[in-house]
Amino acid sequence: MSADDDQLRPLRERIDALDVKLLALLNERAQCALEVGKVKERQGVDADQQTTVFYRPERVAQILRRLTENNPGPLSTGDVETLFREITACCLSLETPMSVAYFGPEGTYTEAATVKQFGHFIETAPMASIDEVFREVESGVCKYGVVPVENSTEGMVNHTLDCLLNTDLRVCAEVELPIHHALMRAKDASPEQAVTQIVSHAQSLAQCRAWLDQHYPGVPRAAVASNAEAAKQAASDPNLLAVAGEMAADRYDLRLLATRIEDSPFNKTRFLVLGKQYVGASGDDKTSILVSVKNEPGALLRVLTPFELNKIGLTRIETRPARSGDWSYVFFIDFDGHESQPEAEAALRGVNEIALEVRVLGSYPKATGQE
Repeated sequence: MSADDDQLRPLRERIDALDVKLLALLNERAQCALEVGKVKERQGVDADQQTTVFYRPERVAQILRRLTENNPGPLSTGDVETLFREITACCLSLETPMSVAYFGPEGTYTEAATVKQFGHFIETAPMASIDEVFREVESGVCKYGVVPVENSTEGMVNHTLDCLLNTDLRVCAEVELPIHHALMRAKDASPEQAVTQIVSHAQSLAQCRAWLDQHYPGVPRAAVASNAEAAKQAASDPNLLAVAGEMAADRYDLRLLATRIEDSPFNKTRFLVLGKQYVGASGDDKTSILVSVKNEPGALLRVLTPFELNKIGLTRIETRPARSGDWSYVFFIDFDGHESQPEAEAALRGVNEIALEVRVLGSYPKATGQE
């Protein structure tokens, strides 16, 4: 027996003992979650959703915030958040099964955002369009839906904004996902085999243009419907390279040739979680509202003034034409804070006095941005 084995044995024995303690604690936590589920069922249904609400985004956010703020290391903040998201998701799955629709197909960044928010203990349903995600949740087939709403380099996803104009669904949470592109190829392709084309979604090709120009000059590029579709094509054609997220390489059994090939390291996409429930305050929240106004001088200034008077910071303003055909416009506004806070209530009252319509899309915990 080597000296290394003598040094490793007590460490391994300690790890084994800690694993037994962890197992006992995890099962104790799971039992508590089951008791919580029974209490929720006895307390009755949610007034808005007409069903017992088991998933509370504000509660999950409070748990993760408390743990990450008190994390002594060596685990990183992101590692702690990932671990405990999975633990809370596993415990929630014991209370009730949960299905989540997302803008698919499988292997896309929206699926990655769904897993980041809900963990791996849910049933996921990829949808072919953003409209279908809204319909699945509206009909009650799925409890929640996940759709992209904003990219830091490409701007707002107008299709999602248009769907928000015509739904009673509420925004229950947001997810921020750093977008890291990878280059991948079929596993049976030999290094000597010619590359005839690089395929990806048009936005992904644009976001990796400089890297591809440097490493694959002259190789034709073709835009396809999604990064997942690019991965599928590369899996069946060894002459193709695909640009997609690493999840797609795993999903479609491709070999990674390079990772993080995006030109900007700061590219992020923001996703919204849609549901039917009111989300309580978590202590660090954001509110999204829809404000309809006539197209007249000073309209935007009058909408913004109540926020200034109540010292509320705005994080996003986006304008879309209303579908009424009368040249009125709709502002999508995100602001710091929860709709139940006195200053937010005062600001919303002020906006209501001058707008054609004000609708709160939802208050929800701010995304952490951890990978």
